Amino acid sequence: MEHPLYKQIQNDIRRRIRSGELQAGALVPSEKELAQQYGVSQITSKNALNGLVEEGLIVRFRGKGTFVREDGSPEVREHPPVTKRTIAIILPTMKTKIDQQLLDGLERYCAGRGYDLLFRITRESPEEESRTIEQFRERGVDGFIIFPVEQESYNTAILRLSLDQVPLVLVDRFLKEIKTYSVSSDNYGGVREAVSGLLAAGHTRIAYLSPEITNSVTDERAKGFEAAFMEQGLPIDKTLWCMLDLDTIGEGRGQREIERFLRARRNVTAVFAVNAELARYASNAIRENGLGTGSSPQLAAFDDPDLEGVPYVHQQLDDVCRIAVDLLSEQLSGTFEPRREVVPVRWIWPQ
Repeated sequence: MEHPLYKQIQNDIRRRIRSGELQAGALVPSEKELAQQYGVSQITSKNALNGLVEEGLIVRFRGKGTFVREDGSPEVREHPPVTKRTIAIILPTMKTKIDQQLLDGLERYCAGRGYDLLFRITRESPEEESRTIEQFRERGVDGFIIFPVEQESYNTAILRLSLDQVPLVLVDRFLKEIKTYSVSSDNYGGVREAVSGLLAAGHTRIAYLSPEITNSVTDERAKGFEAAFMEQGLPIDKTLWCMLDLDTIGEGRGQREIERFLRARRNVTAVFAVNAELARYASNAIRENGLGTGSSPQLAAFDDPDLEGVPYVHQQLDDVCRIAVDLLSEQLSGTFEPRREVVPVRWIWPQ
């Protein structure tokens, strides 16, 4: 199997050191020279050299260059290698508790490893996401942690990061066709367990509120809903599904659409919303319009909507953040074994 590009560079430099072509104290080709020689980005060549620094084979002196290490050399003792890393964290919004908890956890775990941070909010704009990635690449950041915007296809800038093997971790999303590192909560299992709980409580007319299926998260949550019904041998009534397009939500028309949807379906006995924002819209609609036959529908949600008595799927966000930084650190150390990590969730039904 062909090695990733950065490993090819590392293997060639190791070979040149072992053969004596690059002797102790010899100047190693620069990031720019290696990038040109191997036809890779300068970030790839930089990561290759950083991995050899961490192995102790070479040392880097600011303003001087990179050299084959001379064990015990006074110069090495006086000038320790410069290995400070800069990480870019890119989030789509900072509107919810989930967003705030993610940023807090990512910052805390990055700080624990001594990483410098650059942070940007894209405000759910694919164009801003692309510009931000390119700007950070030009600034020479060492790695990216990205929570992609909600859209039908992944930004080409993200795809280029993955194809160039720039250290990258996607949070709450994953690329189905391209190997990359990602970490997310168990979206499928969480919704499956939640809807199974509603069915066990006697609810079979369950409305499903979700943004349109444009990414791995909305797709997995919808499949979790379907799985709960299929396991009970129950038919899935898609007329009870309210799928909101992203423009409707972004323009503030989500609550009005949910009110209209539920008014036309007063026989539902439960409502499951795939996020806290839609759950709050549904709660307002149920309260203000007296929806439901006899009693109000039981509301449930993915994530805590801060509504009394509403059961919800609880994400272990601290674990998501810790694993994201661990996966990025693995790549920064020179390892490239892309995979998806799924963090368990808990179904909480307040008493």
